[in-house]
Amino acid sequence: MARYRCGSLLAGAVLAAVLAAGGPGLAATDGQRITVTGEFIDTWCYFSGVMGGTDAVVGSAHHTCAMWCSAGGIPVGLLAEDGQIYMVLKVEGDDANAGGDTLLTLASDTITADGIAYSRDGLNYIVVEKVVSNAGIVNQNHADYGVVPDFAIPEPKK
Repeated sequence: MARYRCGSLLAGAVLAAVLAAGGPGLAATDGQRITVTGEFIDTWCYFSGVMGGTDAVVGSAHHTCAMWCSAGGIPVGLLAEDGQIYMVLKVEGDDANAGGDTLLTLASDTITADGIAYSRDGLNYIVVEKVVSNAGIVNQNHADYGVVPDFAIPEPKK
């Protein structure tokens, strides 16, 4: 797991450096200020389908897994109300990168973010400069899907 985390952190650091340096074809001035509302998602499970369909890997049903993936270095996304997904490069208060403790507190939450959005090769990115509001976990879908993955359910003590 450490090898994958280091790789993810390195990839995030390289992308952030390219943005900051105005790398080839993607200068920092190419970004557009936006305010967007959406849910912080686990991009691996959302795009891969490994834990089920896109309805099952969001909200309260997928909260535990979303925290594990974020802590493990999986990039976090912001699923906007219009269906657009933004890869989160950085969040206010998280000076190191977009992984770790800052995003553990935001996993599965619906937020309104003010930041700079970038688009390249069909992918959207956002640097969240301010979390304007945080409504918490709005999508209460655990009754429909259970806890995804099901092994996240604690065993009762005997």
